[in-house]
Amino acid sequence: MEKLLEISRIIDAMNDRIGKFAGWLVMVMVVVGVWNVVGRYLGKAVGQSLTSNALIETQWYLFSLVFLLGAAYALKHDEHVRVDVFYSNWPPKWKALADLAGTLLFLIPFCILAIGFSLNAVIASWQTLETSPDPGGLPRYPIKTVPLIGFALLILQGISQAIKNYAIFTGQLQPQETHHESEL
Repeated sequence: MEKLLEISRIIDAMNDRIGKFAGWLVMVMVVVGVWNVVGRYLGKAVGQSLTSNALIETQWYLFSLVFLLGAAYALKHDEHVRVDVFYSNWPPKWKALADLAGTLLFLIPFCILAIGFSLNAVIASWQTLETSPDPGGLPRYPIKTVPLIGFALLILQGISQAIKNYAIFTGQLQPQETHHESEL
């Protein structure tokens, strides 16, 4: 079990780094968004275009990166949405069992299906080097790859969570040991 917990720690550390990177992308996204708004109105005032389709699409792409690369980080830190009317009052072993079952029966299979259904579209996008239909827009094929990466990171984090929850359920790990001090 110790080797599995070490694998879990490696996955956690990787998703922590990626999640922190996604957190910094929020700042970049805000700056681009503010420029898009200010540039639009300032451009009208001076009679010059100060923004572009590329900048608008950059803002969308940044949002996609934040959401898709940050999902595994949110899962690791238990920051995802949870309807826990009963769950919040359960003992740690029951919570671990519920989380383990949810991960194995829902999270990982859903991510595998999402990757499977997306793969052909991503391949086709790369084969044609798909670009935006908007004038001056960005290439689409790189951003269409990000959902595959995001779901792969979720699968890895799901594996990490499953390892930890199994260890909690079997009494080999205390619940408070599942969270590390690495926060945003």
